Amino acid sequence: MTSSSTSTTSTSTCVGYARVSTREQNPDPLHDALTADGCTKISTDHASDTLAHRPALTEALGYLRPGDTLVVTKLDRLSRSVKNLKDLTAQLDAARVGLRAISQGIDTTTPGGRLFFHMLAAIAEFEHDLVAERTREDLAAARARGRRGGGVVKMTATKAAQARLMYDAGGHTVAQIAETFGASRTTIYRHLEES
Repeated sequence: MTSSSTSTTSTSTCVGYARVSTREQNPDPLHDALTADGCTKISTDHASDTLAHRPALTEALGYLRPGDTLVVTKLDRLSRSVKNLKDLTAQLDAARVGLRAISQGIDTTTPGGRLFFHMLAAIAEFEHDLVAERTREDLAAARARGRRGGGVVKMTATKAAQARLMYDAGGHTVAQIAETFGASRTTIYRHLEES
């Protein structure tokens, strides 16, 4: 994506971006929606759980020119964090590129769309901060009562005995045992040591 001091080009392009979370997931419905919205080019990332490694998004951003619009079906297809979404939007704004999220009715090429987007981003950031604050308070309260923070998986005496049998049989790794019981490896190790 290149920024230019020249005026916006007279012919703008809608570039679609799609992301599916697994290689087996069919991107066709996303492509159909983007094509119906007027996208002449669509870039698709597959199974990209990390925000850093998205080659198709990099390709789409490199293709965009001032006056163009990046189109997604929903904002969560573009980003999984409020901070990353704000960074991407700032990058698009600097390059004079619009952003449209079809199903959410967001279009930053219009004043109302820009206002709606920034309101949504502010609410999402506020909600994230509230959750983080509540988590910190809960962990502090738990520590004050002598408990460690973190999720707790209940390993009953029966499950612990089964885990011990699996471990002693030698056919399973601790990681496989942990996955079987939906527990962490640390939890399994602790129960193995106790038994």
